[in-house]
Amino acid sequence: MLTKSLKLLTQKEKSVALSLLGYPENSIGRLMTPDYIAVRKEWTVKYVLDYIRENGENSETLNIIYIVDEKGKLIDDIKVREILLAELDTKIEDIIDGKFASLSVLSDEEVAINEFKKHNRVALPVIDSSGVLLGIITVDDVLQLAEEEDTEDIQKLGAVEALEEPYLEVPFGKMMRKRAPWLIVLFIGEMFTASAMSFFEHEIAKAVVLALFIPLIVSSGGNSGSQAATLIIRALAVGDVSIKDWWLIIRREALSGLMLGLILGSIGFLRVAAWASFSDVYGPHWLLIAVTIGITLVGVCLWGTIMGSVMPLLLKRLGADPATSSAPFIATLVDVTGLVIYFSIAAAILSGTLL
Repeated sequence: MLTKSLKLLTQKEKSVALSLLGYPENSIGRLMTPDYIAVRKEWTVKYVLDYIRENGENSETLNIIYIVDEKGKLIDDIKVREILLAELDTKIEDIIDGKFASLSVLSDEEVAINEFKKHNRVALPVIDSSGVLLGIITVDDVLQLAEEEDTEDIQKLGAVEALEEPYLEVPFGKMMRKRAPWLIVLFIGEMFTASAMSFFEHEIAKAVVLALFIPLIVSSGGNSGSQAATLIIRALAVGDVSIKDWWLIIRREALSGLMLGLILGSIGFLRVAAWASFSDVYGPHWLLIAVTIGITLVGVCLWGTIMGSVMPLLLKRLGADPATSSAPFIATLVDVTGLVIYFSIAAAILSGTLL
């Protein structure tokens, strides 16, 4: 009865009706359409074809036909080509196998995206807790939904709250409200970077040369952390990894961070050595400075990749969107800790010489 009533409504009226029925805002129930063809298993192929001709004009898709019992419970679905290739007097129950995929009406929209990736279908049926067929979701709806989800994640990766509207249609005031809070948070985070530098003011005053490498150190740590965060966020989104893989992820990223740090550390060491070979800019203790830079780059890259991989997993575990651990957020966090690592290593290596 519900399905028949919904079919009498326009698309806009259907959306309002589905919202009034109490389906959660981001549930599959809000996305489904009641425009489909359902038949009974005891019908013959000839009767089904006649039924499709009479009632299929407004169906969302005719590629898939659904089989229900007298109570509307979904029994199976079948491709229309199987019906067309069967003998006219064959009953539907003789060509179905009872194997079908379906979606729960209360499930999140992301479930639909994952199910369409798993099953090569143009449409999937939507059922209630009793198995009654309520509607279908077609692949074009899911593709649009996936695009919206990807757009939202990309915007969050750039430290912008999801716009939910086309860029040029967002009012200027709303755009500021979407962007300013994150910039304020990041600005406050960078203030801790300044505080960290002031904490090591004595070391900087005694060895001004250390300040020359601060941008190099913090950017390397931030970049490695942003890389790791982006990779893990996307892997979580497409289902390549899950929270239960946390140890494998951290172990893999720790190894990656160590190797990347060794590569950048070697380049940093060679850079100092090369400059020291034809100038006196680093003084007589250039070798100790080069070692300090090399070891620090290993440390900050290792720390950055670990933080970049842990934050998305932690947010996922807490029920938040992993994309919230955006690249700028990770970079800001690693900036502060990178300075601590840098000057701690410098204090240990250069103590008694420059410090």
